[in-house]
Amino acid sequence: QGQLVESGGGSVQAGGSLRLSCAASGTFYGRSCMAWFRQAPGKEREGVVCIYSGGATTYFLDSVKGRFTISQDNAKNTVYLQMNSLKPEDTAMYYCAAGPFCTSSPRPFKYWGQGTQVTVSS
Repeated sequence: QGQLVESGGGSVQAGGSLRLSCAASGTFYGRSCMAWFRQAPGKEREGVVCIYSGGATTYFLDSVKGRFTISQDNAKNTVYLQMNSLKPEDTAMYYCAAGPFCTSSPRPFKYWGQGTQVTVSS
C-alpha cells in the first residue's frame, strides 16, 4: 500500500516562502500523477496543482500561478511545492495526493498524506 508523507509546513508572514515536500513509498495502483490540495477551515478541499510522472503540470488555481511551483525528484520519489509571495488567504492544510489523472476534484485520488499546516500572517 502506497504511503505519502508531507513535510515543510509552518507559519510565515505575508510575502514569505515555504517549500512543501511529499515523500512517496510503497506500491501505488493506478498512480499517474501527484497533486497538492488544500483545505481551509470551513471550506472544501480544493486542488492547487498537479504533476504527471513525465513532468507535465496543471495549475488549478489562478491565484497561485506565478507564485507556486510544483516539481518532482523521481529518484527520491518526492514531489515538492515551492510557495513564494505567500498571502494570508493561502492559509490552509495542504495535502499531497496520488491518482490516475490530474483534476481539481479530490475524488479520483485514492492515496493521501496526513497534511501539513501552512499559516500566513499579515
